[in-house]
Amino acid sequence: MSSNAKPASSYTVAANQAVLEHLPFEDRRAYDDAHRGFIATLDSMVITDDTGRVVWDLDRYGFLDEDAPATVNPSLWRISQLHSAHGLFKVADRIFQVRGFDISNMTVIEGDTGYLVVDPLTSVECARAGMDLVREHLGDKPIHAIIYTHSHADHFGGVKGIVSDDDVASGKVRIVAPLGFLEHAVSENVYAGNAMTRRAGYMYGTNLPVGANGVVSTGLGIALSQGQMSLLQPTDVISGTSEELVLDGLRFEFQYTPDSEAPAEMHFYLPDMKALCMAENVSHHMHNLYTLRGAQVRDSLGWSRYIDEALRRYGKDADVMFICHQWPVWGTEAIGEFLAEQRDMYRYIHDETLRLAAHGYTMNEIAEMVEFPEGLSTSWATRGYYGSLNHNVKGVYQKYLGWFDANPATLHPHTPVESGQRYVEFMGGADEVLRKARKSFDDGDYRWVAQVVNHVVFADPDNQEARELQADALEQLGYQSEAAPWRNFYLSGAQDLREGVRSDEAALGAGEVIAAMTTDMLLDYLAIRLNGPKASGRNFSLLLDISDTGEYRRAELTRGVLVSTPADGSTGADATLRLPKKALTGLALGAVQLADAVAAGMVEVSGDEAIAYDLFALLDTFARTFNIVTP
Repeated sequence: MSSNAKPASSYTVAANQAVLEHLPFEDRRAYDDAHRGFIATLDSMVITDDTGRVVWDLDRYGFLDEDAPATVNPSLWRISQLHSAHGLFKVADRIFQVRGFDISNMTVIEGDTGYLVVDPLTSVECARAGMDLVREHLGDKPIHAIIYTHSHADHFGGVKGIVSDDDVASGKVRIVAPLGFLEHAVSENVYAGNAMTRRAGYMYGTNLPVGANGVVSTGLGIALSQGQMSLLQPTDVISGTSEELVLDGLRFEFQYTPDSEAPAEMHFYLPDMKALCMAENVSHHMHNLYTLRGAQVRDSLGWSRYIDEALRRYGKDADVMFICHQWPVWGTEAIGEFLAEQRDMYRYIHDETLRLAAHGYTMNEIAEMVEFPEGLSTSWATRGYYGSLNHNVKGVYQKYLGWFDANPATLHPHTPVESGQRYVEFMGGADEVLRKARKSFDDGDYRWVAQVVNHVVFADPDNQEARELQADALEQLGYQSEAAPWRNFYLSGAQDLREGVRSDEAALGAGEVIAAMTTDMLLDYLAIRLNGPKASGRNFSLLLDISDTGEYRRAELTRGVLVSTPADGSTGADATLRLPKKALTGLALGAVQLADAVAAGMVEVSGDEAIAYDLFALLDTFARTFNIVTP
């Protein structure tokens, strides 16, 4: 427990008690399913890297064995308990899953002569530990194929823990992925990566203590592992539905589902085993149409249609359905009901949002109005543990209509600081605002307290009374939240208000994933780092000679932007940089300074050398831990 954490208020206790009375907690079938087919697990669920650093520690979540405390929404506590199940499980004949070794599952399918592995977790260490458990209990057989169901890192990052570059280069191992996988695996979190990383720290509660007053789950799984991330490029690309492959004697039929839960995603069906893998497009909760860490809004209509297509294609025949988080569904009837419910959930959110928008309601109004109908409202599989109905409705509105609600009064608002100063003055000063806000807090109106005291904090971030009251309000909202990301955002905000923000500077990381960026991606990121105002009035060009790939690019600084175009060795420029792609990667991401790279012999500069140094002097370095709940 954090030393600054407060207990649940009487209003929070009552709100969480109401959840217990509303939802069918007597239905314990999910607990049976989450443990069905258990084979074995590790004596200790602490996994370390080669230096002894802990990258995964499920043991510290042992507190989840108890009943839900007053400081956690009991519905969120329930899914967190289910996420804590761990070990090797039998799904069906020849299909097994490693669960509880990361936020995601690693599925292992027995082929005719070896293993086929689906989604090898986030980090090398956890994937290796999971595969060691498989071999201990199922036999020491070779891996013949890896299947990446989609382009999120928790489904490919551990691949080098179980296969190597040489395995793939020699043809011993095939890697199957959907079209667009490599591009999106690298790019989705790069261009806005620094902002996403900071926001993700709030979403996953990275700096929060684990426990009843802090992190209890991510909502999608217990936590993200913190080990080494890796990437091996696909050898087989799935670009359409009904494509088939035979992998180690097993027939796979694929359903291509781009722009669903991930930009590049796919399902597959094993017709001879009557087994359906739905990737991450269905789960035992509501997923994100908009993710709070930040990302492009997902297409709820298309997502719903992909689920319907899978239901029509495979639902009438499948005996078992497994997914990339959480536990499987067994039985044709149960699979059909589950898929139909998930389909209808995303379609309902889409249609209701647009129906109410057509009546003139705005984003925030619609988010307060939409409620699930009978058949969805009390189903455990539609609960907002990761996505939430409120912010998913806002995501649909944003996708179709954007951020503007059409009221001209909101077209050009003041910044939070300027607004805060004006609101506080209009409301009689900070002391008067806090007096009234304290009364609202005592009445349990925490949403209003958070909204109004935010103005005081932004008007005067040194006002300790305002910071404390704001933190107290956010904390109670977190305790009441069913969605783990909401809880983690609220509690992270409260922690920053009470303890301050730790400050550091870091270049974008992720090792081998970053190394897979194309030259054009790197130059795009270089352009994002360019400080436009500082570059105003500067005009010059560089020729980049990428020595190990044979590529040439001409980068021109003009009107405050850096424009890169394909070139050749004869293209004119003010200066030329000859360098390998690895050096370009370091320079673009800010991990290496140009002077150091030149001194080390990594980069050769010719022409007007000052021009080259001028460009890199115009680039920003991003602080990872910028302020969120204060100016």
